[in-house]
Amino acid sequence: MQQQKRTYFYAIGLSYKKADAEVRGHFSLSDIAKEKLLTQAKENGIESVLVVSTCNRTELYGFAEHPYQLIQLLCENTKGTVEEFQEVSYVHKNKDAINHMFRVGSGLDSQILGDFEIISQLKFGARASKKEGLLNSFTERLVNTVIQASKRIKNETELSSGATSVSFASVQYIMNNVQNISDKNILLFGTGKIGRNTCENLVKHTKNSHITLINRTKNKAEEVAGKFNLIVKDYENLQEEINASDILIVATGAQNPTVYKSLISTKKPLLILDLSIPKNVNEDIREHSNITLVHLDDLAKITDDTLEKRKGFIPDAEAIISEIMSEFNAWLDTLKFVPTIQAIKHKLTDFKNSEVKTQRKKLANFNEDQAELITNNLIQKITNQFAHHLREDSNTSDESIELIKKIFQLETTNNV
Repeated sequence: MQQQKRTYFYAIGLSYKKADAEVRGHFSLSDIAKEKLLTQAKENGIESVLVVSTCNRTELYGFAEHPYQLIQLLCENTKGTVEEFQEVSYVHKNKDAINHMFRVGSGLDSQILGDFEIISQLKFGARASKKEGLLNSFTERLVNTVIQASKRIKNETELSSGATSVSFASVQYIMNNVQNISDKNILLFGTGKIGRNTCENLVKHTKNSHITLINRTKNKAEEVAGKFNLIVKDYENLQEEINASDILIVATGAQNPTVYKSLISTKKPLLILDLSIPKNVNEDIREHSNITLVHLDDLAKITDDTLEKRKGFIPDAEAIISEIMSEFNAWLDTLKFVPTIQAIKHKLTDFKNSEVKTQRKKLANFNEDQAELITNNLIQKITNQFAHHLREDSNTSDESIELIKKIFQLETTNNV
């Protein structure tokens, strides 16, 4: 009999903590790259994997014999190398990996404390994996439990109180550094999620009516503009609109720069905020002396009263995580004896089949249907007794499992 390979649950990745924007850009996964990664995972026999790629982090959660299997998947589908990954990465295993997902999903590990944008990315990643048959029951339950913790933290604490996020931080920066903001021409290039949020914050906080939107797909820009009665221009007018602007916000989310030195001809001061990962504004733009370029990572360093207030709710959030995670771990502990119970059931069924075969030969009027009914009921009652004992006596369940395996000569594997 071929022995089953032992796998473990891993979280591998990199984030803003050790990887700057440029390095994070090397490991950023586009939607197409995510699909390729999942396909490759399936081809490599990986049972379950979930992908998260945002402006602040790229992570894989999955089952593997060794974390290198997941690291290789990531590197083969991005511009990053294994050597570069090793310099800035983290690898968490089993319960440490579970704990990591809880902290990420709750906003405690966000670049701006309490920013819950990541939870929608976890949901999206889980849906994509499930569609490909790469979300096992363990990972699905873990994600759902993390979502539950995230909801409770939002509802029961003020960890996400106040309008602090990357999009708000960009508007806050503009308001703190630009005089007469309501008179300035603002161009927002890119109307994805960050672009839409930034647009909303611009309208709400700057009282500026000179905001122009440009997106490669014009109708998406028009949808956003319609809510706020703003101007939309064609993508072909990008260069002209940049040079007519005082402030340019780039939130395009492309894999290569969308704004670069040769697009600029204006001599007046131009503030450019790049909210994209990878960076979508080429560094050569700094060669223009009239341009101030600010990136997402610079904005995230802005600390204000709101963030200070949020820090006071970290213990409350951690208490909720601890409570919900203990429930998850209790469920996880019950899983460790499921293979043993199944193995007992198979063993008893083998005994039954052997005995039925013997009695069939011995007895002329042997009632096989009745024998099946009685023996199956007995097997179910016996296995229920074992399951009840293991569930109730959790303190000595490991010793009980070992004793049961020894008595029945069972072979089982537990991974997490």
